[in-house]
Formats: sequence, structure tokens, C-alpha cells
Amino acid sequence: MMPLSVLIDMLRLSIILIVAFIGSGFLVAYSGNTYNGKAYPERLSEWQIFDANMASLMPKPGVVPFDLNTPLFSDYAEKARFIRLPRGTSVEYTSSGILAFPTGALLIKTFYYSADLRKPGQNKQLIETRLLLKEAAEWKALTYVWNEEQTDAFLEIAGEDRLVRFVNSDGEAKELRYVIPNQNQCKGCHNVNEMLLPIGPTAAQLNRNYLYQSGVQNQLRYWKLKGMLNGLPELRTVSKTPVWNDPASGDLESRARAYLAINCAHCHSPQGPARTSGLYLTETETNKTALGIHKSPVAAGKGSGGRLVDILPGSADSSILWYRMQAEGAGERMPELGKSLVHKEGVALIRDWINNMK
Repeated sequence: MMPLSVLIDMLRLSIILIVAFIGSGFLVAYSGNTYNGKAYPERLSEWQIFDANMASLMPKPGVVPFDLNTPLFSDYAEKARFIRLPRGTSVEYTSSGILAFPTGALLIKTFYYSADLRKPGQNKQLIETRLLLKEAAEWKALTYVWNEEQTDAFLEIAGEDRLVRFVNSDGEAKELRYVIPNQNQCKGCHNVNEMLLPIGPTAAQLNRNYLYQSGVQNQLRYWKLKGMLNGLPELRTVSKTPVWNDPASGDLESRARAYLAINCAHCHSPQGPARTSGLYLTETETNKTALGIHKSPVAAGKGSGGRLVDILPGSADSSILWYRMQAEGAGERMPELGKSLVHKEGVALIRDWINNMK
């Protein structure tokens, strides 16, 4: 009788998928834990995402840049986002605005700091590139940490930290110890009903203009024209996430809700890790108690700062939500992961929103 281990190996081989990546020029074979017939690449360069001068972050053909209306705050890090789809596949638009990505889709996000945030893109310090690979059954998160020479990035499973120095938008010199999450921490945020899923790229977040090499174009329309997106309805019927710091894009409440949704709702939703708190901060939440208004916390501990409810309309100072956003201590600050600096502009937005509640 054939040994069980041999049968398992044969089964694994039988389910390996052959995926042709757009513009890559070669076939890529991957299964649940391999890429191109071997373990995931140790070097970011092996994924063939960027041109030879990798630090320029210039994408190879078939790798498409994109941006979000209201992105997640990550200690003032700047981010360069890209997507690559297997040849002959496309993203499916759903009526809920959630995008269904095909097997083999690759989402790419590089975190970096400009030496002076008032001069974005100049004298960049590349920190990490995170990949989300859509496998047959689930998404796989991979983190690559850039070397000091800024010539390549290397796979890091256990997490790391880097000293970062930059000048902020007020001209102040800042220094922080930037924490690169381990794989388990990635799963902690990208968790929907215990499945790892992307957070940012929804139809509403992508519904914005982008400056491509061919000119300015709405991202959703561009994806459709390029054969990357199926099922897109009339653009005017698609929801659009407000830009949190642009009053022209929405009123105070809609911008505050958009900010809370991207920064908090990946945990604080009925499907997220913080579901038992009963505090749900999605953009579509209509129940005032679930949104935190006059809601007593389930188990805030010292994170309450002595306050009694999550949101007290008219008083941000008396609201746990605002207190935890501007707190810096472990066990008090929110979000718990991916942030060590207080986002003073975001905190000011939420303060104004609560103070203006009736």
C-alpha cells in the first residue's frame, strides 16, 4: 500500500494552480504554501513587481497603482499601493460594494517616509512592503522588510522595528520606533469572521480620480476599461467614501464616520475581532447605541479614562472613544496595533464631530 505521506504529496501536486500574471512574462505555479513551485520568495525582487531600480517603486507592466479616498493612519507613514491580476481574470463588483478578487490576485502596499512630509516622495526611507495574495481558499499575508541600501526587501515572519526620523507637516522633527507586525498581528486586523481579508480596496474607497501615465481617470472606470473589473454599474450609482480631511467631499459626520470605518471598523464590526464589545463603527451602522452614543463600555478597564460612555454627544472630553484615540499608553490607546503616534488631525476631526452632536 502506498504510504500516506506519498498520497498527501500527490494530492498537493494535483491541486497546484498555474496562474499567468499580467505582464510578468512567465507562468507562476503556486499552492497553499508555495509560489512558482517553491516556498514563498525570500526577496521582494523575485515577485517581479517593480523595475530594476526597486526603490523608485516604478511598477512593471501589468502592475497597476491605486489609492484610497480615506486610508488607514499608520504613524504618518506614506503608502504606495498596487494591484496585479492573473492574465484573463478580473475583479467582480458586488451590489454591496465589496469587490470579489480572483484567485492569484496580488495586492501590494509599500510603507515609507519622506524626509520632510511637506515634500512627499523626496528622500524616501522605504520600510516595508506588505503583500496580500489571494489563494484558492483564503488570502495570504506576506511582509517584506527593506534593507538599509534600499535595493531589496526580505521576507520577515516574526516582525521587526525600525528607527524612523522625519519632519512633519508643521516643520517639527520627529523620531519613532516603527513596528513591523508579525504574521499573527496581520491576521488580527484583517479578520472578518475569522478569515483574513483586505481592508481598504472597496468600490467606495476606489471611487476617485487617479493620475495615470495616460492622464487623470476615475479608478473604477479605468479598471473596467482595462478589463480588470466586471459588473460595474453606472458610476453615479456607486457609493463614494468621503475624504476625511476634505470638507468638499462630505459633511463633518460623513467624514468622521469614514475615518472611524477605515481605522476602527476592521475590529469594531459584527464580523470583527471586537464584535463582543457591541461597538460597531462601520460607515453603514444606523443603530445609535451600536455606534457608541450613550453606550456603556463592555470592558474598557483603564481605557475608559474614568469616562462612562463611548460617546457623549456634545462632549468629546467625556467620551471614551475620543479619549482612547488620543491616549498614548498601552492598554489605553486605540487602535492597539499599527499606531504609536497620536494622529492629531484625525483626533481633531472626531472631537469636532462629537462636540457638534445634538
